[in-house]
Amino acid sequence: MKKYSSKLLLVMVLIVVAVSFFMFDLEKYFTLDTLKEHQQTFERYYQQHAGLTISLYFLAYVVMAALSLPGAAVMTLAGGTLFGVGTGTVVVSFASSIGATSAFLVSRFLLRDSVQSKFGKKLGAINEGVRKDGAFYLFTLRLVPIFPFFVINLIMGLTAIRVFVFYIVSQLGMLPGTLVYVNAGTQLAKIASLQDILSPALIFSFVLLGVFPLIAKAFVSLVKGRRIYAKWSTPKKFDYNMVVIGAGSAGLVASYIGAALKAKVALIEKHKMGGDCLNTGCVPSKALIRSAKMLAYAKRAQEFGFHSGRIDYAFTDVMERVQRVIRKVEPHDSVERYTGLGVEVIQGEARITSPFTVEVNGRRLTTRNIVVATGARPFVPPIPGLDRVAYLTSDNVWEMRKLPSRLVVLGGGPIGCELTQTFSRLGSRVSQVEMMPRIMLREDEDVSDTIHKKFEDEGVRVLTGHKAKGIRVDGENKILVCENASGEIEIGFDEILVAVGRAANAKGFGLEELGVTLRPNGTIETDGLLQTNFPNIYCSGDVAGPYQFTHTAAHQSWYASVNALFGKFKRFSVDYRVIPWATFTDPEVARVGLNIQEAKEKNIPYEFTDYGIDDLDRAIADSEDHGFVRVLTKPGTDKILGVTIVGAHAGDLIAEYVLAMKNNLGLNKILGTIHIYPTLAEANKYAAGAWKKAHAPEKLLNWIGRYHAWMRG
Repeated sequence: MKKYSSKLLLVMVLIVVAVSFFMFDLEKYFTLDTLKEHQQTFERYYQQHAGLTISLYFLAYVVMAALSLPGAAVMTLAGGTLFGVGTGTVVVSFASSIGATSAFLVSRFLLRDSVQSKFGKKLGAINEGVRKDGAFYLFTLRLVPIFPFFVINLIMGLTAIRVFVFYIVSQLGMLPGTLVYVNAGTQLAKIASLQDILSPALIFSFVLLGVFPLIAKAFVSLVKGRRIYAKWSTPKKFDYNMVVIGAGSAGLVASYIGAALKAKVALIEKHKMGGDCLNTGCVPSKALIRSAKMLAYAKRAQEFGFHSGRIDYAFTDVMERVQRVIRKVEPHDSVERYTGLGVEVIQGEARITSPFTVEVNGRRLTTRNIVVATGARPFVPPIPGLDRVAYLTSDNVWEMRKLPSRLVVLGGGPIGCELTQTFSRLGSRVSQVEMMPRIMLREDEDVSDTIHKKFEDEGVRVLTGHKAKGIRVDGENKILVCENASGEIEIGFDEILVAVGRAANAKGFGLEELGVTLRPNGTIETDGLLQTNFPNIYCSGDVAGPYQFTHTAAHQSWYASVNALFGKFKRFSVDYRVIPWATFTDPEVARVGLNIQEAKEKNIPYEFTDYGIDDLDRAIADSEDHGFVRVLTKPGTDKILGVTIVGAHAGDLIAEYVLAMKNNLGLNKILGTIHIYPTLAEANKYAAGAWKKAHAPEKLLNWIGRYHAWMRG
C-alpha cells in the first residue's frame, strides 16, 4: 500500500510539472531564436556569476532530461554557446547522463513490476538478451540514436539492467554526440550576419552533425565485428568470395547469382543436386498427383459423356514414371549445368570450422562469405512404438513399389493432404489423422471444410481432433492407437506415413561449435538482411524460415547472395510482403496475403468478396464448376489485402493477384484488364466485378437513370 501511494504521489508530481511546463509556455524559452535573442545577456551573466550559471544550467538540463521535456538539443547547443567546447561538454555530459538515469529510475519504479508480471513470459527472450548483452545494446543505441533518448530511458527501465551499468554506458555512449552538438553551439554563437552562416568553422560543425551517425554506425560495426570474430584469425587471402552449403533450391539460386555476378563460388552438396524439391518434394509429388488425377477423371467418365471409364495400371509403373519425371528435370539442377555457369561444385559433407573456413573431403576452403542453405527434413514425433514399424515420410515414400491396402497418414497440413488424396485415388484405403480440430488449419474454416468433404466423398476417413498415442504390433497386425474427446480408437494399417511438419537442418556441420544462434523452432536466426549473428554468414531457404516453400527459398537467396557479395556498398532487406503458396489437392487451394482468419487474429479491418466458380463458363465446360475466388480488400477501397482461390488450377490463377499486390494494383485495374474468353482466368475479373457491383455509387446511378429518363422525353 505504501509503495502504491508513493507511485501515485510521484505520478501526480510529474503530471503537475509537465502540465505547468506547457501551460505557462515555458517551451518558448528553449528555442534557437530565444537563445540568439538573449545570447549577450546570458554571456554577461555567466562572466559575472560563472558558478551559479553552471549550477542553474546543470539543474535545468537534468530536470528536462528526467521528465523527457522538449528542448534538450537546444540546451546542448546553448552549453556550447555559453561555456565553450571544454566546459560545455563536461557539464552537458554529466547533466544528460544524470537526467537520463533519473528518467530510467522513474520508469523502473512506476512500470517495471507491472509490465514484467503481465508480460514476463513474452519478455523472456528480451530479458535474457539484456542480461547477456544489455550494456552493448545500450551503448549502440546511445552512439547511433535510432530511437529518441527518452524512449531508450523508458524501455531500459523496464529491463533488468543495473543502474550503475546504465549510467556509465550512457555517459560514454552519449559523449561523442554531446561533443558534436556542443561544438556546433560554439559556432552558432559566432553568427552575427548572413555572411557568417557560410563560415568554414560553422560549416564544419554542421558537417559533423551530418556525418556523426554514419561514423558512429561504422564504429559500432567495427567493434561488433572485432567482438564476434575475436576467437578466429582472418585469412590474408581467400579462395572464394562465397561458399554455399546445400544444393537445393536456395543453394542453387545463391550459387547461380554469385557466378552470374562474376564471383568465385563453391557449392557443396552431400547428397543429391536439386535437394528435396527435385528428389523428394515438389517434382515427384506433383508427378504422382497427376497420375492419380487421371484415375479420378476415369471415375468421372459419365460427367464427360462416356458410358464408363476404366484404367488398367500397375503401381510400380506409376512410381517409375515419377522417377522418369525426376530424371527429366534433373539436368536443370545438375553438376554439369552449374559447373558450366562457373560454379565449383563439390560433392561431399561440409563442416564450418570458422567464420571464414569450410572443410570438405579433407580440403580447407577459405571464403569471404558463407551461405547456409541446408534445407529441412521431415519431423518425426516421438510416438511410442513408431520405431517398431518401417514408417514412411516424404523422403522415402518414393521408394515404394507396392501399393498399401491400408494407409494411415499422420498430419493434415499441405503434404499430408496432398498424399492422402493421391494414395486414396491410387486405390489405398486411407485414414488421415490430425490432432487439430480441422485439416489445413492455416486456411479459412470453409476452405478446410471443402477439402474435408471432398476427401470423404472420395472414400478417405478423415479423423480430426485425434492425437496419435502409440503404435502396437501384434504379429502381422500393425495398429495405431489414437485418443479423442470420446476416448481411444484403434486403426489398423499396412503402412503409416508421417507428415506432421518439417525440421530445419541446422545441426551437425559446425554451427553449434561456432555459436550461430538458432530460434526456438530450430531454424537459424537471421535478420532482415538474412545475416546470422556472424555478419559474413548468411542463410536462406527452409533452414532459415519463416516460409518453407521452394519459391521463397529462391526469393531469399537473391537477397542473401547480393548482400553477401555487395553488402559493403549496398544492402537489401528481404521483402516478405507478397508471399503466395498453394496446396495441390483437388480442388487446389491457393493463397496470397491475408485470409479472413488471419485478418481477425491481427485485428485488421477488411471487406471480402466471394465469386463462385460454379458461375464460370469455362469451369462449367470443363465440369470443374466448383470452388470460389475470395478477395479481401481494405474497407472502402479496391486495395487487395489477400486472396484465396479454391478450384481447378488455383495455383496458376493466383499469379494475377500476386502481380497486382506486388505492384499495388487494385481490383479496378483487374476489372479493366481484358481476359480471354472462355478461360478459368476470367474468374479473377468476375471477382473484381462482384466487388465493383457491391461498391456501386447508387446515388450517382440514380441521377444517371433520371438523366436517361429525361432524354427519352
